[in-house]
Amino acid sequence: MSRDEGADGNIAYGRKAFKRSRAHFADRITADGRDGWPVEAGRYRLVVSRACPWASRALVSRRLLGLEDALSLAVADPVQDDRSWRFTLDPGGRDPVLGIRYLSEAYDRRETDYPGGVSVPAIVEVAGGQLVTNDYQQITLDFATEWTALHRAGAPDLYPEKRRDEIDAVMAEVFDDVNNGVYRAGFATGQQEYEVACTGVFRRLELLARRLAGQRYLVGDTITEADIRLFTTLVRFDAVYHGHFKCNRWKLTENRVLWAYVRDLYQTPGFGDTVDFDHIKRHYYQVHTGINPTGIVPLGPDLSGWSAPHHREDLGGRPFGDGTPPGPVRADGEAAARGRP
Repeated sequence: MSRDEGADGNIAYGRKAFKRSRAHFADRITADGRDGWPVEAGRYRLVVSRACPWASRALVSRRLLGLEDALSLAVADPVQDDRSWRFTLDPGGRDPVLGIRYLSEAYDRRETDYPGGVSVPAIVEVAGGQLVTNDYQQITLDFATEWTALHRAGAPDLYPEKRRDEIDAVMAEVFDDVNNGVYRAGFATGQQEYEVACTGVFRRLELLARRLAGQRYLVGDTITEADIRLFTTLVRFDAVYHGHFKCNRWKLTENRVLWAYVRDLYQTPGFGDTVDFDHIKRHYYQVHTGINPTGIVPLGPDLSGWSAPHHREDLGGRPFGDGTPPGPVRADGEAAARGRP
């Protein structure tokens, strides 16, 4: 999630045409270091906001693969100001590892006057304090395929080679119509623009519900990258997209298949323990002042249903394939989330 859509400040959200920018910094961190950035434990820091669905993909992937010790984590305040994501959750308002107040400082160290906004997820080199990549589409794929030497024992294969064509096809549809579609609806500046986007969101959700009615996961019988990318939008749906973004033809809780599917993932270690509903709601309702000028954060929705039985196990499937679930949340509480049921 970036500042592109609000380049004139938070008030610009919802007052200008929505455009999802491509990642400007697309260097890759690879096993062979071909872009100059080799995979190396402790060399990099992942910067996220728990409010952001794009950053949440990286949080889920990092935890499922067991990269916590290899790749440290910085969590930004969910309510950024016009200068970018800020580290006001940390003592003194500075990230304790990078020593910066704003993520934009790491961007500036890489390139001054760069086009585009300051987005998360971002990976920053610890020693130099400069941004390495903000390529939200590629980061998690590289976690799954390039960081394998640092995976935990029993880590799942989130991007199995024999399934990649199908995974890519499903992810492309989810990205266009769902991940991006809710934003096109929410930031629409005209009735027709909104109706086209909103219609596309629910058309795709209905198709996904049909697909998932007879299988536990989107591709094959295990969790893949495709499930991670759909989950991070669905988990936010009733809390922010239904009301704030006007995607309100129905609530997720009213769709039997999708509601059971997202609860299944939420209750799977590595998914729900990275979610923070408090951060999610405060970001959307307090930052997008062009849509919600009062900044009032709603009290709902009721979160108690997230822990209810889903019965998706009746469809079979093995969440982690031949692997194992990640262990309990670490003693330092890094994976702990707030605002959970």
